[in-house]
Amino acid sequence: MAKSNGPIKPGQAAPASGQYLVVGPKGGSHGEVTAIQGKPMPPTPKPNQSFLLVDPTKNGSGKTK
Repeated sequence: MAKSNGPIKPGQAAPASGQYLVVGPKGGSHGEVTAIQGKPMPPTPKPNQSFLLVDPTKNGSGKTK
């Protein structure tokens, strides 16, 4: 499992394209979402949740130049 630099809040730009785990304030997981680098993260199902990168895109389309 890949690690990100920390939790990403809804509305923040995704640092990399890939699959993000929705995590609660106590660390429980609540599903996954797909995000594209530079696009805002979607709203979470419940307040105080955030996202952690678990599977970065491997095709290179999300790399910055």
